[in-house]
Amino acid sequence: MSGKVAILEAIRKHRVPAAALPNLERSWLRFADPLAHFEGQVAAVGGRTVRVRNSAEVAHVLSTYSEFAQAKQVVSSIDGIASTFAQDAVTTPHDLEAVDWAVLPAQFGVAENGAVWVTDEQLKYRALYFIVQHLALVLPAREIVHNMHEAYARLALGTSSLGVFISGPSKTADIEQSLVIGAHGPRSLTLFLVED
Repeated sequence: MSGKVAILEAIRKHRVPAAALPNLERSWLRFADPLAHFEGQVAAVGGRTVRVRNSAEVAHVLSTYSEFAQAKQVVSSIDGIASTFAQDAVTTPHDLEAVDWAVLPAQFGVAENGAVWVTDEQLKYRALYFIVQHLALVLPAREIVHNMHEAYARLALGTSSLGVFISGPSKTADIEQSLVIGAHGPRSLTLFLVED
């Protein structure tokens, strides 16, 4: 008998008894002002938040950023912000490497950790979230939940092929213990909180 077969046989003989799942009905972390706490958490992970009244204001604020004004390639699925990069012409995610800015919707945010939930429903290639230089996400300010338990309760799994929580821009501190922003993905994350 090979070692692999012996190990698998031993596992089969010693099954762990089934255990009931824990009851998650309890009082979880809550905040007096979840929106303000969310903004603080986003700043703590290297992102920025901007409160705006509507999507027209999103376009105005973006126009004040020098990185956006100098961008050659912009992908947007937000009304009032024009795309200068034709997603329909993309044949492979690698074609997205030249995109400077992506301005995309987010479904909701989590005050506990500053994360936002996004899906690929309006994207041809989901790599866009991770390959752009600068990522701007637009979400209604009223769509902030207190904690991850509330966040998971809101997920509609199976409605899109990708759903992911994003928290801040790309960052690493593994070498020499010094924080590097944008090492493996977007160099900046701006969250526009639309108040209307």
